[in-house]
Amino acid sequence: MKNKGKLYVSGPMSNYPGYNFDAFAEAASQLRTAGYQVEDPGEFGVADGWSWFDYMRKDLMIVCQVDGIATLPDWQCSRGACAEVEVAHILHIPVMPVGVWLNSASVE
Repeated sequence: MKNKGKLYVSGPMSNYPGYNFDAFAEAASQLRTAGYQVEDPGEFGVADGWSWFDYMRKDLMIVCQVDGIATLPDWQCSRGACAEVEVAHILHIPVMPVGVWLNSASVE
């Protein structure tokens, strides 16, 4: 299967059970099956002593290196996801819901 580019999964984590890692993992799995390389911030896990700002510094560096952002439901309710999407827009990196990326992969 041809690689379709690298996507970053963006969505809410704070105040979600298990930081919403299950939703991130499911999206990453589906996108990988569709042929994308995927950066899933949930795979990093929780680092001892890290603040929200530490995670954002790491995640925004990754956002700058991907071909697109795949958003999870309710991403607009997440301060971090909003920042990731804003950076992507500034850099002209496409931002679409996970389902749209999956549908576009199936028509190629």
